[in-house]
Amino acid sequence: MDFKEESFDIVLSSLAFHYIKDYKELIEKINKVLKPNGILIFTVEHPVFTAYGTQDWYYDNNKEILHFPVDNYYYEGKRIANFLGEDVVKYHRTIATYLNTLLINNFNINQIIEPQPSEEMLDILGMKDEMRRPMMLIISAIKC
Repeated sequence: MDFKEESFDIVLSSLAFHYIKDYKELIEKINKVLKPNGILIFTVEHPVFTAYGTQDWYYDNNKEILHFPVDNYYYEGKRIANFLGEDVVKYHRTIATYLNTLLINNFNINQIIEPQPSEEMLDILGMKDEMRRPMMLIISAIKC
């Protein structure tokens, strides 16, 4: 990222930061390119979703969902997930790492959202299961 310092009012990112190995360096660079009171809004796969790595449910012998595995939550770093038949490298971080890195880099947290299906969506196949685990995290922050 090579932009003039304090050249943006807002930085938006949708489901990309969990592919970046060095989150701390990324936030430092974003801080430099944002104007004072600039806004950063980003979505990532929820740390509960990325912790184990496989990002798949545990099933019983009848192929019924038992639970979603959360393991190695505090061991941050590289995970391999299969997405549409391809292995993809992602980087797991805790919620604390996402938030504290922002705070250390002169951001105030505006809002944190863990989206869930709306009531109207719960009749769609598989949506009720999405109430069992968070898949995404949305964070809004402002540069001080």
